[in-house]
Amino acid sequence: MTAALCLGTYRVRAVSQAARTALAAGSPWVDTAPNYGRGQAHEELRPALGDYPTVRVATKTGFFTEEQGRSALAEGVLTREGKTGRHSLERGFVRWQTEHSLAALGRVDLVFVHNPEHLGHGFDRATLHEHVREAFTALEEFAHAGRIAGYGVATWSGLTSGAFSVPELLALARQAAGSAEHHLTGLQMPVSLIMDAPITQALNGGGPLAQAKDAGLITFGSAPLHGGELLDAMTPELMNLIRPGLSAAAAALLAAGSCPCLDVVFASASTREHWDDVAKALATPLTAQELRRVTDELASE
Repeated sequence: MTAALCLGTYRVRAVSQAARTALAAGSPWVDTAPNYGRGQAHEELRPALGDYPTVRVATKTGFFTEEQGRSALAEGVLTREGKTGRHSLERGFVRWQTEHSLAALGRVDLVFVHNPEHLGHGFDRATLHEHVREAFTALEEFAHAGRIAGYGVATWSGLTSGAFSVPELLALARQAAGSAEHHLTGLQMPVSLIMDAPITQALNGGGPLAQAKDAGLITFGSAPLHGGELLDAMTPELMNLIRPGLSAAAAALLAAGSCPCLDVVFASASTREHWDDVAKALATPLTAQELRRVTDELASE
């Protein structure tokens, strides 16, 4: 089964337009963050979300804009040191930012703790885990109150750098909840032909995506085009190996979306034509054998 094609809003300039294009095409999830779109992504999304009440909404906590940082500092939920780093997982700040996200978006299904490894530049591993647990504790409060359905971790390098593992995140969630009945429900990480370790690991029945699926988490693949860089690397030979006749974007997204254990792959499209081009390709996923041929070819280069 292929991953569901859903809207990601990172680096999207016209968020409202992209949202209406994706939601009209049937995207079941929208992924955003308070710092996206120069801090305006939430406000731009809300009108579109109001017209599609069944779409599920994921946002994040951690990073913030300069203006958001000034507000948080003035309201006493952020220290001057925390403001300098533009990222905080302190419990009070996570509460504050999530409240603002709920107010701006109107509803939130899932709150990702955003790149917690970012804190690892200044803390040892044990201290990093303490901060993650603090963030989880704040989000457990929202989940227990029925204000969000659950929370997760959206990471760029935390799982590959050894900052934390899926079993460790699950243990931190149990500690935050005070029982095994926690609300850690999602894991987001890069999945692409450039960052293809999750694909090869999943093909072999292991890795973080397989661990997350075994734990009942929803798995989300981010950056399938690697910020657009992958498009320049999609040679005619590689595109033909993936599936003849596809555009570079469709071929790259098909490879990422065919990754075993992946539930959702995030993409953005400026037009309905582009969205439908990718959706059509994803409707027939690559088999494990076909996907392995692609990753083996990349490994041999």
